[in-house]
Amino acid sequence: MGVDGRLRAVVGLAQAMAAACAPRDSVRAAARGARLAMDGSFAAISAWERERGRLRVLVNEGELRPGEQEFPADESYPVHDFPEITEFLHERWVGGSGPHAWVESADGTRPGRRGEALRRRGRASCVVAPVVLSGRAWGELYVARDAGLPDFDEDDAEFAAVLAAVVAAGLAQNERLEEARRLAFTDPLTGLANRRAVDMRLDEALEEHRRTAAVVSLVVCDLNGLKKVNDTFGHAMGDRLLERFGSVLSLCGAMLPGALVARLGGDEFCLVSVGPPADEVVRVTEELCLRAAELDLGEGVACGVASTGDPIGLVKSSRRLFRLADAAQYKAKAARSPKPVVAGRDTAVIRMADAAQQEAAGERRRFRGRA
Repeated sequence: MGVDGRLRAVVGLAQAMAAACAPRDSVRAAARGARLAMDGSFAAISAWERERGRLRVLVNEGELRPGEQEFPADESYPVHDFPEITEFLHERWVGGSGPHAWVESADGTRPGRRGEALRRRGRASCVVAPVVLSGRAWGELYVARDAGLPDFDEDDAEFAAVLAAVVAAGLAQNERLEEARRLAFTDPLTGLANRRAVDMRLDEALEEHRRTAAVVSLVVCDLNGLKKVNDTFGHAMGDRLLERFGSVLSLCGAMLPGALVARLGGDEFCLVSVGPPADEVVRVTEELCLRAAELDLGEGVACGVASTGDPIGLVKSSRRLFRLADAAQYKAKAARSPKPVVAGRDTAVIRMADAAQQEAAGERRRFRGRA
């Protein structure tokens, strides 16, 4: 591949990583782009997990051998088998040059496990380039060629170092985007999902309900006594109550596979469940009420449940599910009920929700009439 071809390959790799929608897609695009750019048979990207002292393979791409998976669950190797990746970077690159890539071959004499791995998997040579983020070794880019193909040389190693730098830039950008996405859908105080995440999940859930009749349940919670805690002990203690209840809600939500738990704002929280029957959701909500009552701050929680698994009528949108769960929660709070109120099992809740909808529609009509 000539200079122009390599330049196009670099641009293609960067574009593919930029177009990736998820971290897994990003590392796969990086491995594929590097393999094609290097005329390789196989490529892998691995991350150095310092806390475990292991090099963990994130993706294998290209011609896979028995035992190799595209996205391995836990293919990792102790870093003492690959000491190059752990060398202190300032000392390694004190001259100011970038990270150095190197070539190894199946019949080479370089110490270490790579030559042995090449022979075992029927590959002739490989080039290894450290991937560096913020001045620290993050992991490595590995590209190999099968036996019968030309061995990699030093020019290839230099090019691999360039590709590794492009991969590092793409990974850094994706990490920033992931952090931005996380913040956009996360409540900063409790670490739970926020209202935006709930709206998206409910829309997806109700679409699944229409397709497959999956049971969709919404639990709305109103934390009792937060204002009193704030007024008596200060807002720091109020925040502590919110955090502690968020942890209890997360624990209970884990009893329902795939449930989303969220803070809607202020003292309001919710849980979205897709799949488990309504009875199971109610049982978990009862457990939530018991645990909330045992907190040393606050005065428990008022919970309302609305589920397509109960006789609540047609649910065309998330708004109706919210109205029903809100009405049930309002009734639980007014009655200071130690248990959740469930729409459909308490027919007054449906009347309250429908009356609230009609009143809101009437207000909109009067407003339009005055305009």
